[in-house]
Amino acid sequence: MSTPVVLVPGLGLGPESYARTVEHLVTPYHVVTLPGYGEPAGAREDLHPRALAVALAEKIRGRSVLVGHSASCQIVVETAVRHPELVHALVLAAPTGDVAMSSWVDRAVRLVGSAIPDVPKLVRISPQYARTTLPSIARAGEASRQHDLAAVMPYVRAPVVLVRGRHDLLCTAEWLERLALLSNGEARTLDTGAHMPVVTNGPELAALIERAAALPPPS
Repeated sequence: MSTPVVLVPGLGLGPESYARTVEHLVTPYHVVTLPGYGEPAGAREDLHPRALAVALAEKIRGRSVLVGHSASCQIVVETAVRHPELVHALVLAAPTGDVAMSSWVDRAVRLVGSAIPDVPKLVRISPQYARTTLPSIARAGEASRQHDLAAVMPYVRAPVVLVRGRHDLLCTAEWLERLALLSNGEARTLDTGAHMPVVTNGPELAALIERAAALPPPS
């Protein structure tokens, strides 16, 4: 029997962001939202990926495939390192966390450039950002910007699949390959899409998740 799946939305997004992916999933799943990632954050909440990993671990019901998108990949990786007993495998879609790309201006330019090819498919996303609230998104984004994902990846012991769209300027092919090398994972660049494969490449992403869920348990 396949292992259940836990999906964590990207920065500012909510469960709806996975709609085009989960419609192709057969494996049982549930979506977990977190402050800054589908939920508004309290004024004093710690939104660093390490702190949010604690909150995520409390919401996981048992060993699962953890799926992250963009900045939430940093959270699921931290969870895998701190709670390996909860993680069967990781699927990281368009992971961020490259501290060499630390400038807000650089990130904004790359994000806009990545969004342009997919604008018709992204028009329904804005209500999700409104629900999470812009202050929460800004704080969570700043916390993720200071998190070095490459420094954490070597400590992941679960199988890792990393995926990006061909036109993603924020998660580059070089960055994806670096993370795969650090974690002995598999890097995949899809022929289409950019930084929102959860929206634009649902069937392909779902197939990778199903494959990860079907992996045999560690011996």
